[in-house]
Amino acid sequence: MNASQLVHVLRKTAQNVRLPLFDGLSAYDVAVFFWKGIYEGSVSSRAASISFSFFLALFPGVIFLFTLIPFIPVAGFQSELFKLLRDVLPPNSFDAAYTTITDILTIKRGDLLSVTVLAAFFFATNGTLSLIGNFGQSIHRLNVRGFWSQYLAAFLLTLALSVLLIVGITVLTLSEVYLGEWVGGELGLWIAAATRWIVLLGLVLLSISLLFYFGPMRSAPWRFVSPGALLATLLVWLTSYLFGIYVTDFSQYNQLYGSIGTLMIIQLWLYVNAIGLIIGFELNASMAEAKNHLLSRRT
Repeated sequence: MNASQLVHVLRKTAQNVRLPLFDGLSAYDVAVFFWKGIYEGSVSSRAASISFSFFLALFPGVIFLFTLIPFIPVAGFQSELFKLLRDVLPPNSFDAAYTTITDILTIKRGDLLSVTVLAAFFFATNGTLSLIGNFGQSIHRLNVRGFWSQYLAAFLLTLALSVLLIVGITVLTLSEVYLGEWVGGELGLWIAAATRWIVLLGLVLLSISLLFYFGPMRSAPWRFVSPGALLATLLVWLTSYLFGIYVTDFSQYNQLYGSIGTLMIIQLWLYVNAIGLIIGFELNASMAEAKNHLLSRRT
């Protein structure tokens, strides 16, 4: 069998493969548009724009969220937040900001909250707006919102993601306490650790699904928990894990740039995760384009 025959066989096989959650579309039809979206969709430049906007939104958002946290009446909430940050942020990044975060968390500053709430939400909303706006720049034909509609969606999504984060941390806190007391021993610790990672992955999946479904489009032509959201969740987890290994074992940012190396690590981490989000969204956009293409062929 020569190369052209092998390609023909693989194409025919892919045309007969129907994957779960792909609404009856063949793997080949989706793959053609997916490759086109990745190759021609300026993924790297869109990811750079997202990472820059989120980098600007990160610190005001942290100040706003962490100033609210001491007012949340859940025992162990703050310590669970520290654990979450240590798990999520790249290695060495959390330690560099530990003193500032502790100061914000442990002191109830109503004056700081009143001064920063508008600026924090402005920058945080701009970060979300940049994200969903870059989703809408896909080369595939999508019914994208207008600017003000996108801005309203970004504001509401920022609120929803903030509430989701607070609820998630509360669930983590309560599950760790009650599972440890109810089960006890090493089994209880193992169940608590497994529950922790399930909740974390669930938070990431729900957040990405919210962004994909309610973000750039007036009516998304895919289900809420979509293949693109699942792929983006996998890529975010995988890239964060590999990036952590890179920073720990290979990166020399702190030795070369000193304390500013931490900021560079955070921005690079945001960049690689933005690439994963765009790739996931392009998979959904490719499914939508494949549906439109098949409908146009039938009519």
